[in-house]
Amino acid sequence: MEDKTLDLVLDVKVKVTVQLGSCQLSMREVLALSPGAVVQLTQRAIDPVGLYVNGKLIAFGEVVVVEENFGIKITELVGLAPVEAAGQGTPA
Repeated sequence: MEDKTLDLVLDVKVKVTVQLGSCQLSMREVLALSPGAVVQLTQRAIDPVGLYVNGKLIAFGEVVVVEENFGIKITELVGLAPVEAAGQGTPA
């Protein structure tokens, strides 16, 4: 019974986001932004980035380039209970 329940959710699409970093700006600084402006984040370029599923942090990783796109190489899983046979391998 549990396997059938798991099968029902394995193909559900979820929103996956990667957070590179953050910073605080005053409204004056936000309103002064223009094309070409650089916003410096508090996170260092060598620090791991957070991988979020539906807003919940699930992993940390390194930013990589895959062909012409960005990707994330997972270095640490957090807050995930392992599930046999689910999510093994790379997403299609």
